[in-house]
Amino acid sequence: MLHGLKLPAMADTFAALALKAAKANLTHEAFLYELVQAERSQREENRISRLRRQSGLPLDKTFDTLELSRFPQPIQLQVERLRSGVFLAEAVNIVAAGKPGVGKSHLVAAIGHELILRGYPVLWTSTTNLVQRLLAAKRELRLPQVLAQLDRFALLALDDIGYVQHDRDEMEVLFTLLAERYERRSVAITTNLVFSAWDRIFKDPMTTMAAIDRVVHHSVILDLMGMESYRAKEAMAQHLQDAPGTGLRTSHGPG
Repeated sequence: MLHGLKLPAMADTFAALALKAAKANLTHEAFLYELVQAERSQREENRISRLRRQSGLPLDKTFDTLELSRFPQPIQLQVERLRSGVFLAEAVNIVAAGKPGVGKSHLVAAIGHELILRGYPVLWTSTTNLVQRLLAAKRELRLPQVLAQLDRFALLALDDIGYVQHDRDEMEVLFTLLAERYERRSVAITTNLVFSAWDRIFKDPMTTMAAIDRVVHHSVILDLMGMESYRAKEAMAQHLQDAPGTGLRTSHGPG
């Protein structure tokens, strides 16, 4: 009957829990609580697994693999506050801006993983892929339906918005997306461009100003522009480590 009622965790655990309850002289209420708790825990695990599969988040970019201590103290404090997900209730956006290799994508992805653990639906996508999806939907007169599908996600993470040089049609669907989520749903953006260079994305100055206004009005800015690329540092460290064994040497000047 429990399987018929779609209570599989209770069906799988009731015998063991009944034995435990008998040995511990638990009340009927306590036994029932244990059963319901087992079902609830299993459903929560299943929901988190489903959210993680649907999110598209890179599995290796979590807080467990992020060296948060190498970021400036103000950034660390901002990130710690974002982990709770409270900002989602007010549709606050996140903008992580920095040079390539500083870890902005890892930061945003780690926040996304943390939000999923708290039960929030998240979608991670490259800006290029999402823009092409929106453009195809517009051509097929399905743009409102696709925007409604994206509205299910509490956080939409657009990775590498600065790498794409959009034509006018692409710019329009991207602006439509930002305008649609404005003050309703949160957006997280990673970019290697300062805001003054966003005209390379939206082309028209007025559209650029309007897009920035919608993104920044309610936002947390993770300013990583002053940081050096950790990938470059790792490559240099590896080079220095390998130099003695390979006959290579470092040089501090010409020749």
